[in-house]
Amino acid sequence: MTDLKPPVGPVTGAPAVSVCVLTKRADFVRASRARRQGTPGIHLQGRQRSKGEADGTRVGFTCSKKVGNAVARNRAKRRLREAARIVLPELGRDGWDYVLVGRKDITATLPFETLVADLRRAMTKVHG
Repeated sequence: MTDLKPPVGPVTGAPAVSVCVLTKRADFVRASRARRQGTPGIHLQGRQRSKGEADGTRVGFTCSKKVGNAVARNRAKRRLREAARIVLPELGRDGWDYVLVGRKDITATLPFETLVADLRRAMTKVHG
């Protein structure tokens, strides 16, 4: 019989956070009316949900046509998803919704380490 360990986050070794993906427009709209923080690579919107609304941390990703053609938008969203996978386990809070918005010509081309640093900075400002 083997010892089973709880899942851990990808970078820090912290316990894994329950993260769900936002899919309903109403959730995106509610997040857009809450706290916002812009960085060169990412625009972050975050809101604390009311009691009993949902469990865990939820995150959504969006890129408008201003970001570029379908290829550029999909690349930007892939990079946002990966950055969120790295940062949310360490800085995401239970009971919060986050929406990551891609920026025109920057999100798809910015060095990935800079993109992750931008997300970390935005998360600390939204919570601060």
